[in-house]
Amino acid sequence: QVQLVESGGGLVQAGGSLRLSCAASGRTFSNYAMGWFRQAPGKEREFVAVISKSGSSTSYPDSVKGRFTISRDNAKNTVYLQMNSLKPEDTADDYCAASSLPFLPVAPTVFNFWGQGTPVTVTS
Repeated sequence: QVQLVESGGGLVQAGGSLRLSCAASGRTFSNYAMGWFRQAPGKEREFVAVISKSGSSTSYPDSVKGRFTISRDNAKNTVYLQMNSLKPEDTADDYCAASSLPFLPVAPTVFNFWGQGTPVTVTS
């Protein structure tokens, strides 16, 4: 059982930046790959970023590559998503999630635990 709590969402203008945090409970944080997903109204949940258990590997879709950076601090049981050069298309509820798979997962179906989400709104 892993409890995930996101924070850091908010309202920003296009071109601005936000840093999301996801705090995890428990003593086994390093046993999980951690991912970020987002979901806009009327759309399916979309993969945003993932980081391996050790933090040595990351993956991003083309839509955010070069703008977003995922990182983790296993000593603090926390994963981060630095979002730069934000666009109105980035407006969504952002969720962090944990997967126990031994490789970089990107499908939401293989993530075992989810946070409640934090809203990100980017205005023109």
